[in-house]
Amino acid sequence: MGDRLPEPHASSSPAVAASSEAEEIEVLDSDDVLPTAAEDFDPDNTGYISTEKFRSLLQRHGSELDPHKLEVLLALADSNSEGRICYQDFVNLMSNKRSNSFRQAILQGNRRLCSKALLEETGLSLSQRLIRHVAYETLPREIDRKWYYDSYTCCPPPWFMITITIVEVAFFLYNGVVLDRFVLQVTHPLYLKNALLYHPQLRAQAWRYLTYIFMHAGIEHLGLNVVLQLLVGVPLEMVHGAARISFVYVAGVVAGSLAVSVADMTAPVVGSSGGVYALVSAHLANIVMNWSGMKCQFKLLRMAVALICMSFEFGRAVWLRFHPSAYPPCPHPSFMAHLGGVVVGITLGVIILRNYEQRLQDQILWWIFLSIYVIFVLFAIFWNIFAYSLLDLKLPPPP
Repeated sequence: MGDRLPEPHASSSPAVAASSEAEEIEVLDSDDVLPTAAEDFDPDNTGYISTEKFRSLLQRHGSELDPHKLEVLLALADSNSEGRICYQDFVNLMSNKRSNSFRQAILQGNRRLCSKALLEETGLSLSQRLIRHVAYETLPREIDRKWYYDSYTCCPPPWFMITITIVEVAFFLYNGVVLDRFVLQVTHPLYLKNALLYHPQLRAQAWRYLTYIFMHAGIEHLGLNVVLQLLVGVPLEMVHGAARISFVYVAGVVAGSLAVSVADMTAPVVGSSGGVYALVSAHLANIVMNWSGMKCQFKLLRMAVALICMSFEFGRAVWLRFHPSAYPPCPHPSFMAHLGGVVVGITLGVIILRNYEQRLQDQILWWIFLSIYVIFVLFAIFWNIFAYSLLDLKLPPPP
């Protein structure tokens, strides 16, 4: 491993703390047959497993293990030059919880994974090819792609992005019927009377900082947002899970509305662009930062298309913001939410996407960017409470 392992202490070894956990671990796949009880590997409670003992066990049970997981176990055994393996790393592996020290053991190993790449495997079913495609779309390391391919069960499915999309479309259709308008709904005189969108005169109604995503300026606005969040958001959720992707999305949404309240104080805001731009920006930044490792097809062309679409949507929002308003003196919705989403994406979002299956609380950058985000939110809250009155700003009348 990259760092020298600490000397074992008999009084408080890692194995003592891990043994009770190991007894409760249920092996997630029926093919994962290696025992994880401490007495099988570490009878003296030193906290470490002998590499020789570990290899002998792999030889006895290797044919019964999933080939990709066996490959990872062998890499773990070969990567350590001190003749021992941390027991907790092994427990993490068998319970599908890979620690940072485990990843470092693989990346700093003395041997390269010698089996063929996942892309070269044949005879896969349609669902297996889909999972493999998602792995190559989102993950830069072959070992992570194989790990994801073996571990993904589609339970639960990517419900968050699909649910958000369905709700957004449903609200848009409802508003279209009520307003009798589907293109540039935002120009309808009754549009601002909706209780979901953010309006500067109604900023004390806290739900509006989130619910504005269910209102869109028109079908041209909704269409591009829906396409981007399905094409990018669903694969990301399949890989990183609903909790992480929903956090990036909601953080982008909140940052977007707060950015409007700070930088474009007289304008309302609508649309899910803050959340969408957070996800897409994080994904594109992750591709650029891991360019050689990302094996998705036509990645340069697809990045160019994504950037063109985002630029077109942002340009439309800027044009609409400065277009003569249909309900003066209130201007059309602001474009600042897009920028707030981008900032969240290239900070918090990138940290999340770069740490597949890793504990975010172990990442220093995670805490730095999270602290900056929290400080911005607190600053924006105080700004909304005090700045409007101190600046004696003339706001548009409430709808």
